[in-house]
Amino acid sequence: MTERLLQLHIRKLPEGVYLATCESLPGFLAQGRTIAETVEIAQDVARKLIESYVEHGDPVPEPLSGQLPAEFDVSISVAA
Repeated sequence: MTERLLQLHIRKLPEGVYLATCESLPGFLAQGRTIAETVEIAQDVARKLIESYVEHGDPVPEPLSGQLPAEFDVSISVAA
């Protein structure tokens, strides 16, 4: 299994839930009650979309075809 790095865009909707989209993965949407839940759901949704590309013989979108870099920065949300 290849690990890939996705750039998510997460925004809070007026209803109070969070919505994640990903420009490099067409059709990707994930929604959760918290940022952490949204990220967790996003991982599952992305995994299933990529598996679907592979199963159907479709090319994986170009930005996702590379390997995970050896070093990268991550922003996290901390409620205090």
